Amino acid sequence: MQRKLKLIQEAELRDKIVLVRVDHNVVKKGKIKDPYRIDSTFGTLFEIAKKGGKPILMTHIGRPRDKKTGKITCSKDQSVDPIVQYLEKKLPLKIHVPEFSIDPEKGILHIEESIKEALEDLKREKIDMIYLPNTRWFFGEEAKGPQRGEFAKELAALADVYINDAFGSWQAHASTYDVAFFLPSYAGILMQKELSNLDKVLNPEKPFVAVIAGAKYDTKIGPITALYKKVDYLILGGVIYNTYLCAKYNIRIKGVAEEDIELAKELVTMDKMYKKIIEMPYIVESETIESREQGSYRKVSLKDITEGSELNYIVDISPDSFDTSDEVKEVISSAKTIFVNAVMGLMPLFYEGSQSIYNLISKNSSALKLFAGGDTLEALKKLCPGIYLRGLDNPHEYYYFTGGGSVLRAIEEGNPFGLKPVQALLSK
Repeated sequence: MQRKLKLIQEAELRDKIVLVRVDHNVVKKGKIKDPYRIDSTFGTLFEIAKKGGKPILMTHIGRPRDKKTGKITCSKDQSVDPIVQYLEKKLPLKIHVPEFSIDPEKGILHIEESIKEALEDLKREKIDMIYLPNTRWFFGEEAKGPQRGEFAKELAALADVYINDAFGSWQAHASTYDVAFFLPSYAGILMQKELSNLDKVLNPEKPFVAVIAGAKYDTKIGPITALYKKVDYLILGGVIYNTYLCAKYNIRIKGVAEEDIELAKELVTMDKMYKKIIEMPYIVESETIESREQGSYRKVSLKDITEGSELNYIVDISPDSFDTSDEVKEVISSAKTIFVNAVMGLMPLFYEGSQSIYNLISKNSSALKLFAGGDTLEALKKLCPGIYLRGLDNPHEYYYFTGGGSVLRAIEEGNPFGLKPVQALLSK
């Protein structure tokens, strides 16, 4: 029997407590960086309210668990308080955040009995919502042993129904995956939108152009290779492009690891046959990445680089690559689908490359433009605020994914339903 995604629209929620996993991971040093991920979940919250459900929300914030020691630090800088304050200002809600005992090494060990009073208040409508503490403060959330299963059961015991609206949280943890097997579980409105638009990346209208950049090559080998097979053209930026240039032209660029250059040789070999990578003809070389001082950086033409050359840091793509290259302009202007997960230069010092390519992409009004990644959206919003706002108001021409890592992971797997938390929402 064919499996399909179970949707919140199909769920009976009247007078039921609804446990909702969201991705409100937007707090940095105690302040909200950008509320876009919060606002994107309003559709699901309104659907729950319309159906008469009573929501309990939960999200992770940051990485409070030390990878080496396993110690969990419950810092106020990574609390849900700013999110709750934002929601209470934005919506007419009274929200309760329960407090639990904190172990100095293991964080919160259990959901304690004290929450029962808040649950009763939620049922009697004395409060409108419960928002649990940062899920990664709970020892069981990322635990490898039985504590994870115990935590999933404790979460399930709070509610009647589970909704996953956290597309950006693709890792299979207790609150994103395990709990789905203990309750009737459904995909939220945002989750559905993300998967629908992800399908437009995996099965794009052609010509399809992808723009990918990143600080490390090895972390994006899988997605780049998978994308390469789908795209008509691929544009690279950041350290990823620097690594590609080193591998292709046998040069050395400061900050590019030798092992990454070896890995990039496979992409170079592939492109010799299919010729999909559009090279940026002008790059920006800098003596330092710590500052931007006149005379310490310069534009470099690829034509002037010879085999065996050693360059300083390449910190950006020069705007001339987009303003004067007919090939680059033609590729972008003729595309029907453009996927962007890219900050082209070292922000905030070197931003002109990103600004130029975002402006060039926006001129193609006939293409569907899909942007992914927190850094990408942050750069777009800061460098091209008009384009960013236009995208929010024009969902038929633009889409902003809330989960960049989730998109890249799904691209690598070649299947929007391959992510573990999504699999848990499929009917049997």
